[in-house]
Amino acid sequence: MSLLSFIGASSGLKVQRGALIEYAMDDMLALEFEFNPSSITRTRTVEVKKSNLPGARGGYDFTSPSESSRAAQGVIAGPESLSITIMLDATDRMNEGDPVVSRVGVQPEIDMIRTMLEPKSQQPSGVRTLSSLGSAAQTSFPQHQTLSVLIFKWGIHMFPVFLTSAKIEMKAYLPTLVPYRAEATLTMQIIESDNPFYNIEMKRQTNMAMPNSKTTMESGLIGGLPGGKHG
Repeated sequence: MSLLSFIGASSGLKVQRGALIEYAMDDMLALEFEFNPSSITRTRTVEVKKSNLPGARGGYDFTSPSESSRAAQGVIAGPESLSITIMLDATDRMNEGDPVVSRVGVQPEIDMIRTMLEPKSQQPSGVRTLSSLGSAAQTSFPQHQTLSVLIFKWGIHMFPVFLTSAKIEMKAYLPTLVPYRAEATLTMQIIESDNPFYNIEMKRQTNMAMPNSKTTMESGLIGGLPGGKHG
């Protein structure tokens, strides 16, 4: 299944579900949340290098908005991270008589999360097969293994991310010791680079923020400040 077809299939649901989707050539992993997390934590930190100049603690001097970039010399914004806790629960599906789920519980979902954290070859499966045969293709197409780019789909957002941490707590087991209920806390770092997903997200964010910015300017909140717009 391609990424676009997965998104299209999800968009028709009456209840929108969040999802974590592997951005891959093929063999794409896609974890759609059966129960959406109740909250999402978004974190961004800014490192402010201290100035050694007298009277310039925490930033350099400036006198007008045109010089604000001067004040921010040495200030570095780190990438944004996301943290969610999701519940994996096969109880309803087992009660509905699903024979596969009754046998394996939520082990496939757990294994999918763990696989998303495993470095793997990002080449198409055909190239990987040729390389594994030890043919001449092995020197032509070396198997570089890297972590996968993932797409965190949440409502109108589609964040390109790396999964940086996964803490999975198994809470209930079948008699065969296969877990049928688990809680997974996932931490992701947004890939803030020139890629189609982040570019679209930044355009959306800017468009949503601009009306509020215009209202602020027209309200006169900036006008009375030193160096600001005066009526």
